Amino acid sequence: MVKLSIIIVSHNTSYLTKKCLESLYENLKNYNFKYKIIVVDNASTDDTIDNLKKLKEKDKLNLLIIRNKKNLGYGKANNQGLKKTLSQYTLFLNSDTLIKEVNFEYLFKYLDENPKIGALTIKVIRPNGEIDWASHRGFPTLWRSFCYFTGLENLFSKIPYLNKLFGGYHLRHFNLRDIHEIDSPSGAFFLTRTKLIKDLNGFDESFFMYGEDLDLSWRIKEVGYKIIYNPLFTVVHHKYQSGLKGKDVERRKEIKNHFYQAMKIFYQKHYQKKYPPLINSLVYKIIDYKIKSL
Repeated sequence: MVKLSIIIVSHNTSYLTKKCLESLYENLKNYNFKYKIIVVDNASTDDTIDNLKKLKEKDKLNLLIIRNKKNLGYGKANNQGLKKTLSQYTLFLNSDTLIKEVNFEYLFKYLDENPKIGALTIKVIRPNGEIDWASHRGFPTLWRSFCYFTGLENLFSKIPYLNKLFGGYHLRHFNLRDIHEIDSPSGAFFLTRTKLIKDLNGFDESFFMYGEDLDLSWRIKEVGYKIIYNPLFTVVHHKYQSGLKGKDVERRKEIKNHFYQAMKIFYQKHYQKKYPPLINSLVYKIIDYKIKSL
């Protein structure tokens, strides 16, 4: 039986996708378990496919390439990969990540010994060595979102007690050297149980990009499982490689639009029923204003 399936969605990140796969192979050669790497390419226009074909020549059995004719979005592409998995565990891994020294056998053992853990992440850092806070999140309640967008989270991030009050979106009060429960990791490194995710029907495809990892985490916890942050191992995440901070202004606007649309979908799905119509109307007006001002 295949122990681990690794699903990577790529879109115009040719060089980093190649480096990601090379770092994976370098790591996985140290272990004897069976694995399958599934790369779902969302209509890249660079040389991603050529590089993938060259890598597949070296690794015919373990690399599957799914090529889409158009960009279907992050969640839908991951679900395409999920349909091809027959493994015990599935790792959703961003194409712009580099695996450092990750002991997968330790992580499998940890999950085997803790059956109520539905998913886990490791320490995800940026190239400068700082943590990628998107990998260490609390669910975006109205208060947490307000503190994040107004800058209160950063202002009080290093002050004990106040960082818990104002920094809930990224759970800033936790010691990042300790193993602990979080609400949601990011798709940069999202290790989970294949059967559980298939039972939950994978990612909600109404999220094109952004928010789908939060939504999946919500549903994992909703059925009684925990999500764990385990800092014993590290992955480096090169963020914003598909355009958010690139030179293409229209591409940046498009991605920001997906971000705010995801906020609206998530709020409607998980929070709208908890608040009175007046609050809901205000939230949607703020999001719509942000979209119109792009």
